[in-house]
Amino acid sequence: MKYHSSQPMKTLPVKSLVVAAILALTGSARADITVKGSDTLVILAQKWAEVYMGKHAGAKIQVTGGGTGTGFAALQNQTTDLCDASRKIKAKEIEACIKAFGKRPTEYKVAIDGLSVFVSADNPLKEISVPQLESIFTGKIRNWKEVGGPDAPITVYSRENSSGTYEFFKEHVLQGKDFAASAQTMPGTAAVLQAVAKDKHGIGYGGAAYGAGAKHLAVKADESSPAIEPTEENVVGQKYPIWRYLFIYVNPALDKGEVATYLKWIRSDEGQRIVKDVGYFPLPTLLREK
Repeated sequence: MKYHSSQPMKTLPVKSLVVAAILALTGSARADITVKGSDTLVILAQKWAEVYMGKHAGAKIQVTGGGTGTGFAALQNQTTDLCDASRKIKAKEIEACIKAFGKRPTEYKVAIDGLSVFVSADNPLKEISVPQLESIFTGKIRNWKEVGGPDAPITVYSRENSSGTYEFFKEHVLQGKDFAASAQTMPGTAAVLQAVAKDKHGIGYGGAAYGAGAKHLAVKADESSPAIEPTEENVVGQKYPIWRYLFIYVNPALDKGEVATYLKWIRSDEGQRIVKDVGYFPLPTLLREK
């Protein structure tokens, strides 16, 4: 507002200033919500933000990826409100958060994922076992003929080590062993998928929502188990061997107001419908109530 010299500025009473401050905090003026972390979750997180902002005038949500590890670092540094994660938080990350803001971050399960194994559409293989995957990704098996495929060298595509998907795959499929030195590191699941789609000898892994462009293999827990497709029924029922929860972590001090409303909406029926639309799997009702 502009004041003319002939009309001196009036000082607002303290009560009016207090009321104005309360309105600014509780009314239409909302603080931005920042979301950072998992590249697996970034497509879903962007869709959540888009739909929520469309329904809540004035809400502003900024979503970026960079990997789960990057998200936890931002949470510790207090440069993001929400951390998207495709794995559970580690003990050392909890310690860093407690050191930074005095409390353990609150964990919310927000979706279920079947970690898919991708190969080229030209690859005749239809199924693979977890032990075979371990041998391929650690470099013990180097030719497709060793797992029933063509006589051709295997090209392994993996994620960068800041990725929660990388760490989940390493822990649950490779049993903690290192990836083969020959594995080609890609900056995101979309990049893994694109590489595999163009390489008829390639193999990679990633979230279920990234399946377009290549084909996924049915996976057996071991050589004597049936091959299981990563369908919703099999993943949510925990029959598919490589399933996981997807998470959001938040500083408890920030889990109020618009942030708390947004987190509750994500776990609502509406938010969980978006999970399915994107290609992941909704949480069972009992898990949404936390």
